[in-house]
Order: sequence, then C-alpha cells, then structure tokens
Amino acid sequence: MPQDSNAIRSILSLAPVVPVIILDDVSKARPLAEALVAGGLPVLEVTLRTPNALKVIEEMAKVEGAIVGSGTVRNPQHMQQSVAAGCRFMVSPGLTPRILDAADDIGIPLLPGIGTPGEAMTAADRGYSYLKFFPAEALGGAPVLKAFASPLADITFCPTGGIDAAKARTYLSLPNVICVGGSWIMPGDAIESGDWSRIETLAREAAALKS
Repeated sequence: MPQDSNAIRSILSLAPVVPVIILDDVSKARPLAEALVAGGLPVLEVTLRTPNALKVIEEMAKVEGAIVGSGTVRNPQHMQQSVAAGCRFMVSPGLTPRILDAADDIGIPLLPGIGTPGEAMTAADRGYSYLKFFPAEALGGAPVLKAFASPLADITFCPTGGIDAAKARTYLSLPNVICVGGSWIMPGDAIESGDWSRIETLAREAAALKS
C-alpha cells in the first residue's frame, strides 16, 4: 500500500520540530526522551547510526507520550528491526525502489528522503505526499522548497539537515512545510552531562516556533 497520508500527517503535525537523535548510551535514552516530551516535542527520530540505536528506540518507546521513529532507514532489514523495536514511523535519507517496495509490506509509515523534483515525483507516483527534504541546507534550503511549492503543490515536506532554531522559523513559514528535523535541541555536552533541564528548555523554545 502507498504511504498512509493521514497517519504520517497526524504524527508530523504534533510539533513543529522533530528531534533527530544520534545516541549510543542506552542509559540516557529515557531521560532524554522524557525531557523532549516534557518540552513539547513528542515525535522523536532515533537514527540507526549507532550500535545501540535499536535499544535506545526500545527505551524511548516506553516513555509516556513519546512517539518514536527510526531514522537512517536504508534497507528492508532496518525496517523489520524498527518494527520489532516498537517504532511508530520510519525515516529514510533517500529514495530507492527497494525501500519503497519494502515499505509496502510494513505496517508503519515511511517518510522517504528526497533532494530533487524528480525524486519527489517518483515518490508521488508511488502514493507518497509527505517527504523529507535532505540534506536541506546543503541543497539550497528554504528557497528551494519555496520553489517546489507551485509545481509540486500536492507534496508536503519535512526538511532536515543543517537546520538551527533561526533557520527552522524560516522553513516553518513556508506553506509546504509541516515540520523540520533538527538536533540543535540536544547539544552533545548537555546529553553527556545529563543536563535534562537545559534540553527541556530548548525543546520548549522549539515547540513554540510554529508560526
């Protein structure tokens, strides 16, 4: 089946920012998720870039109010592992026929990444109306998405990559952007020292960005 637009829209519309999390220390998973949720960012993308990423997902999924997804999903095995870990959605950095075919058989929604109009059209042909624009800043940022709005009027984006609080505000002002992905809410030193109150404050500021 194609992307369940209602399901992915209901997830992505919960907050203007989706924290993109790279974490290997499982002991920090729950307090980090709790801080982000308390700050108003319940949708969490945990990237499959560390050895313990799946365990981090399992722990974060236990936090009340957290809607945990997997990121950097690149193959069918990643998808199956994501489902087993308790994910509610998946995010891929790019778009391949293999990924789209595998997603047809998985019961949780996929947000595939695109970088060009052609890739967006390929995804739309397969029934996808919500896409990740990645790497957003490296590909030209908000002006590119603004240019996409008219010819790709049926597609809504979640830009990710190189976005900070100031840039997020610009993206969120665009009619074809539902939310942004970013990691500025979780500074490495704050995670390392367990400064969860600082992260909660940054999350609260990010949650208030919706224009």
